[in-house]
Amino acid sequence: MSGVRHHLGLLLLAQAVLCAAATRFQDVLSYGNTSPVTSYKKLQGWSSDQNKWNEKLYPFWEEGDPRWKDCWKGGRVTAKLDSDSPALVGSNVTFVVTLQFPKCQTEDNDGNIVYRRNCTRDPPASMDQQVYVYNWTEWTDNCGWENCTSNHSHNVFPDGRPFPHHSGWRRRNFVYVFHTSGQYYQTTGRSSAKFSVNTANITLGKHGMAVSIYRRGHSGFVPIARAKTIYSVTDKIPVIVSMFQKHDRNISDSIFIKDSPITFDAKIHDPSYYLNNSAISYKWNFGDGSGLFVASGSSTSHTYTLQGNFTMNLTVQAIIPVPCKPVTPTAPPPTSAVMTEPSSDSDSSPTVELVEDNPDGGCHIYRNGYYGSSIAVVEGILEVNIIQMTSIQMTASQAENSLVDFVVTCQGSLPTDVCTVVSDPTCQVSKSMVCDPIVVTDECLLTIRRAFEEPGTYCINITLGDDTSQALASALISVNGGASSGTTEGVFIFLGLLAVFATIGAFVLYKRYKQYKPIERSAEQTEKQEGFTAYFSTFKAIFFPKSTERNPLLKTKPGIV
Repeated sequence: MSGVRHHLGLLLLAQAVLCAAATRFQDVLSYGNTSPVTSYKKLQGWSSDQNKWNEKLYPFWEEGDPRWKDCWKGGRVTAKLDSDSPALVGSNVTFVVTLQFPKCQTEDNDGNIVYRRNCTRDPPASMDQQVYVYNWTEWTDNCGWENCTSNHSHNVFPDGRPFPHHSGWRRRNFVYVFHTSGQYYQTTGRSSAKFSVNTANITLGKHGMAVSIYRRGHSGFVPIARAKTIYSVTDKIPVIVSMFQKHDRNISDSIFIKDSPITFDAKIHDPSYYLNNSAISYKWNFGDGSGLFVASGSSTSHTYTLQGNFTMNLTVQAIIPVPCKPVTPTAPPPTSAVMTEPSSDSDSSPTVELVEDNPDGGCHIYRNGYYGSSIAVVEGILEVNIIQMTSIQMTASQAENSLVDFVVTCQGSLPTDVCTVVSDPTCQVSKSMVCDPIVVTDECLLTIRRAFEEPGTYCINITLGDDTSQALASALISVNGGASSGTTEGVFIFLGLLAVFATIGAFVLYKRYKQYKPIERSAEQTEKQEGFTAYFSTFKAIFFPKSTERNPLLKTKPGIV
């Protein structure tokens, strides 16, 4: 009898040793942190990391193992793991892991890894020939789902569960195993994978998420990359506030201008739309004694009328509808040995647990979020006006461009610099910009002179600024050309006068040197032209009172003295 007990003890001891020696998910996925975890709540769809890991089908390599160098053709694969945390407890947090392949490698539409065309050193003999890094389609084309399960592909996860069967299983040649909160989640995918986890059972605070990626091999799966990231779960609504002011020069310095409205825009971080059906209110306190403002919208505006430092605080409250808990009676309190009759006005009904209800009868919970920021309010430039535009008349020797003086005034603080932008008439296409420092000691009234190379219509933007603020004024101006136009006009006048004198000189020379040729006319022609000759003689007497001919050609004719 004692011998049987001895053999039974040895068997139990051997089984315990084998169990202790078996590789667990925690050993593979915890990155060396093997402390036992017992306080986490179960996540839906996840399994305990105390389960056995099939190390024969999914080998485990420590960091620094030389086998990592040969796990992928052409170089080392890296993985990038991101999340959209922080996540409000009860919402979903989403993780995305992306594989980054060596240079020139990419994934094609069939899930195979190929070299990009015109990227490799040794191009294929034919330009139509595709060079593969891993042609997994060729491995699985000659088998169906059942055959491939036992032939080279081994379509099971590290814990022995089969892959999900769907139409695109041949394109999913990577296995992703995620680990957090003492549990793991496994899935297949292509060169990237995305999944979400509900945070209702995750404790508040920061947590680590790790992932191990394996590729399909001929006799099993090969580890190619690991990655990890930090995500956080909170019971406070994540909210930020962006602030904008019209004349503020730098919106990131939290310095704003007095007597100018500031727009406050609150943005709630809720990528899983957990608060879509919630009633949300915004309570603003601007810290200047103006009181508390409650609004249902996320944007508001406020004007500080005093200079100084203030603290703006925002409280966001969400009333979130949730399924009601069942109303269960509580156990009655223990009674003493002395029995007494209940009074006639006492309520003998059992006590129940009360659940707070919404006005519409649905149960809900409250969540709050907080945001605060320090604000400095200073004097600034509030307004700029162009009150006069004057064209400066310049001679050709003084200037080649048209000059225009702009008389500008402003309200608020005194400017320290001025910028002028010249654009097309639509104010869309900038042609030139000039900025100059200025010194204004008393009143904001200054004259800005700008030159224009060509005539035309321009849009002028004049900006006055100081260290914290700036303001803009715009105007349309038509430039006529200035001194350069006058020079051109003088040239045309000179050329015109020269042409007149040339015509007169030619006429004089013609009259002097042209030989006389008698013109024979018939009596009829002579009679018809008598009237015209008389008219021309009158015209000549008026404009040429004295003949300029030195040798009259007709002096020998009868009747002329």
